[in-house]
Amino acid sequence: MMYRSGASSRRSLPELSDPDFQKAPEPIDSPERSDQLLTFLRLMWANRRIMFRVSLYALLVTAGIAFLIPTRYETTTRLMPPDNQSTSGLMMAASAMTGGAAGGGLAGIASDVLGLKSSSDIFVGVLGSRTVADKLIEQFNLKKVYSVDRMEDLRKALAQRTSVAVDRKSQIISITVTDHSPERAAAMAQAYVQELNRLVADLSTSAARRERVFLEGRLEQVNKDLEEAEKDFSQFASKNTAVDVKEQAKAMVGAAATLQGEMIAAQSQYEGLRQIYTDSNPRVRTIKARIDELQRQLDKLGGKGESSTEVASNPNDSFYPSIRKLPLLGVEYADLYRRARIQEAVLEALTKEYELAKVQEAKEIPTVKVLDTAPIPERKSFPPRLLIIFVGTASAFAVATIWLFAKTGWDQTDQHDERKIFAQEVFSDMRARLPQFAQSRVDKPNGSKAFFWSRARPGGSNEVDK
Repeated sequence: MMYRSGASSRRSLPELSDPDFQKAPEPIDSPERSDQLLTFLRLMWANRRIMFRVSLYALLVTAGIAFLIPTRYETTTRLMPPDNQSTSGLMMAASAMTGGAAGGGLAGIASDVLGLKSSSDIFVGVLGSRTVADKLIEQFNLKKVYSVDRMEDLRKALAQRTSVAVDRKSQIISITVTDHSPERAAAMAQAYVQELNRLVADLSTSAARRERVFLEGRLEQVNKDLEEAEKDFSQFASKNTAVDVKEQAKAMVGAAATLQGEMIAAQSQYEGLRQIYTDSNPRVRTIKARIDELQRQLDKLGGKGESSTEVASNPNDSFYPSIRKLPLLGVEYADLYRRARIQEAVLEALTKEYELAKVQEAKEIPTVKVLDTAPIPERKSFPPRLLIIFVGTASAFAVATIWLFAKTGWDQTDQHDERKIFAQEVFSDMRARLPQFAQSRVDKPNGSKAFFWSRARPGGSNEVDK
């Protein structure tokens, strides 16, 4: 159903039809500066209520906007420049990172390194790398903090909140981090320093570092060889009860000589008793038993019945090897013992070299020296609410003043002025070409209210669609 309303339903551009608005009592055509100032003051005083309302509304709107803007906190940590004598290895590492594992993020510092601008520029390049950004994103869960899912957008958001600068005179590096949380801002600034220190140590390829890496590999291999040698030696000594073959040989030969002497004395006594008593005499039988036991002990010490060419476990479960096996045991024992001692000597020498290489590497790696730690900020850095409110209110007041003077000048211009007639024609044509939608209220037969959208037609009538 279509409804037509009169031209009074059209929206018109705002005009100064307020009863508070009053024109200046006199046209502004005086050439004197004092008269112009007086005319200006009269015009402003005559429309003081409108200017007051405009300023008040602007104050309320800008205050709402200023307090809706999230608060940001800023903290800064400063680093001393690295020592020039210790940056050669890091320069080589940075120049080689164009095709390295760190990829494009660290490749950007290669030109600065090759140009040898300054050692501080290397630190700046590392801090701006993708490796550092990804580490901080993971550490502080910035996906949730920034409400961003894509890693590229996260890196851009982090870069916008981070500023790394170098003082060209002192070469002091400043890392400034901005965040909505003061604690997180200070923690992120400290994390930048820690990650820089870790990457600098990992990327250093100095001679001392290469030597240290080589010695680490050799120490690992020598440790394994020493463990195997000690294991073989201990198993051999345990299997053959060979604690110290040289000392054992001396002790066993001495014991055998003692037994041999006792057996000779017992045999002499036995032969003497046989001249007097019969073999069934208790004394003769006692001496005979003693001679037999001494002979058994001598056979045990001598290894009677054992192989003289193979080293095997003792068949009689003795706590010591036989004299027959001592030469064989001594050769293998000396070989295993020598292997273990050699590995021990190599390990000791490599350990000394390794410690010296670590000390030299520590001297050559540029150490990150913190000049000023990042404090927890106590005051916000953004937004400047008072400044926003002042600028917004002053701008609204200035715009209202300009509009007031423009409106006054327009009204005071003669209706037959060609410039005014041309401006009215242009305005009417633009108004006819740009459709305006106005909300019209129509009463239904049942008494309820219905709202329709009307479109202004150039002919002056409005067509309202239900």
